[in-house]
Amino acid sequence: MALATRHKPPAAAESSPSVVRLLWRSTIGKKAVMAVTGLVMLAYLVAHMLGNLKIFFGPDDFNGYAHWLRTVGEPALGYEWLLWVVRVVLLAAVVLHGVAAYQLSRRDIAARPVGYAHRGGARRRSSFATRTMRWGGVILALFIVWHILDLTTLTVNPNAEAGHPYENVVASFSTWYGNTIYIVAMLALGLHLRHGFDAAARSLGVTSARAARGLRAGANTLALVLTVGFLAVPFAVMTGVVS
Repeated sequence: MALATRHKPPAAAESSPSVVRLLWRSTIGKKAVMAVTGLVMLAYLVAHMLGNLKIFFGPDDFNGYAHWLRTVGEPALGYEWLLWVVRVVLLAAVVLHGVAAYQLSRRDIAARPVGYAHRGGARRRSSFATRTMRWGGVILALFIVWHILDLTTLTVNPNAEAGHPYENVVASFSTWYGNTIYIVAMLALGLHLRHGFDAAARSLGVTSARAARGLRAGANTLALVLTVGFLAVPFAVMTGVVS
């Protein structure tokens, strides 16, 4: 008499990857992650720039704004709770954006290990944009670390004093190295945004010349506004407009 046997499902079926994992492994999924995280960071940058510009209204307004950021949602939320939520979301966005960019870059290199034989103007522009995005991302990642140590933990700001954000900003931009680091980072940010929009348009399949020109003009305008807006503060301190 034959023994009954159990039919076990294939191992592959038991450990089939989830939709999220499949999406992450695909090129289009990584590009979607970059687009979403890029929009999250862009929204933060716009809000952050507008908040920075309150420094032109004087120390009372700026310090009051900084205090308000830490008390948003009270009493339902505790002190700085919402601020920490924003920090965690931003950290996740930065990490996912950077990892996706690195992995896409590695895939691009693996797909064409031999250099192009003919390099036209469009190819040179594309290569320049790629290098700008890559090095701009590295510069911005290093700047984020510096910026936190400078104006959040106050570790590298020798004249900083806890609870006085206006005075700490002035102290930071009263040093040549603080200005140099910030200006270089903001210029890198402007280029990163400009080329990032262009890369996103190509990824989304924007082929219409008119649509591409409109998107490029919008990207250039937004990058310029953000760059000028962020640079206005250190230049105001350097020229004595803010002191």
